[in-house]
Amino acid sequence: MTAASYRVAVVLCGAAIVVVLIHAIGPETILASFHELSWRLFIVIVFPCVVMKTFDTLAWQVSFPHERVPFLPLAATLLAGQAVASTTPAGVIGGNATMAWMFRDRVKPRETLPSLIIVQTTSTASQGLFLLLGILLAKRSLDSTPWFLHAMQWLLLLETVGVAGFVAVQMRGVVSGGSGILGRLGWSGSARIAEAATSVDRALAGFYRTQPRRLLLSLGFNFLGWCVRAGELWLMLFFLGAPVSVSLALIIEAFMAGIGFATFFLPTDVGVEESGTVAVFLALGLSGGTALSLALVRRIREAAWTALGLLVLAWTRRPSLAAVPAQGA
Repeated sequence: MTAASYRVAVVLCGAAIVVVLIHAIGPETILASFHELSWRLFIVIVFPCVVMKTFDTLAWQVSFPHERVPFLPLAATLLAGQAVASTTPAGVIGGNATMAWMFRDRVKPRETLPSLIIVQTTSTASQGLFLLLGILLAKRSLDSTPWFLHAMQWLLLLETVGVAGFVAVQMRGVVSGGSGILGRLGWSGSARIAEAATSVDRALAGFYRTQPRRLLLSLGFNFLGWCVRAGELWLMLFFLGAPVSVSLALIIEAFMAGIGFATFFLPTDVGVEESGTVAVFLALGLSGGTALSLALVRRIREAAWTALGLLVLAWTRRPSLAAVPAQGA
């Protein structure tokens, strides 16, 4: 099975799960929630996500070892890359390649690639910190300990080990190791790839050793992005007529982040986010209909921002054939 057919199969399975959930909960319940939301749908699509994208861009901006990366072009590049990652079989790899290509006129790809690896690392680490916050709040504020709280604790442990291992292999030259495998397989241009890979590994190791401030800033901006997602959840539930406390919104979002980490290997989150949201809500004694409505509103928001990202990509200037070789890796 090819990557494209596998992605299509997973998307179809996820869509089937969504249809089953809608049928089980009742379409009229979902329609009533959207009627309650009304014109406020535009607010929840635009406002919180603008703040989230801002923090995402800031987290990436400080992952470069210098100050010369402009914010607005970086934000546009991030939008396009995220759109490609969510709509193509290449996923995150394709999204990162798109971002490196779009930013090629300002920063060489061999400098952009380390920043993308670093920001992905700090994003995963911040996800673990946010999950830890949710676990601590759940232990403090919930009357009874949900069964899945223990599962979240195990997920936190796995995520901690995973981030530590990922940083360790970066420090030991993971990119050069990958280029060495390509060379042994007879990949053409392996010498040039090996040179670029060595440069990337040096940049990664140098950043971790000499840029602790920027590393912590990237981690902090990503963590604030997760907090904004919890704020978005709180706002959506308020508009849906099912308000919750700020602490409960943080708990819900943190547990949903844990589910996202557990299913990171899937090429798409269609069906996963919806079923995970319903499971968390039901476990906390909340309405499954509200949970599914929330997940569908977020799906609409994601589709709107993905469309914007694809428009940004379509408007991006293509390099001339003469300019491509001159830019180098």
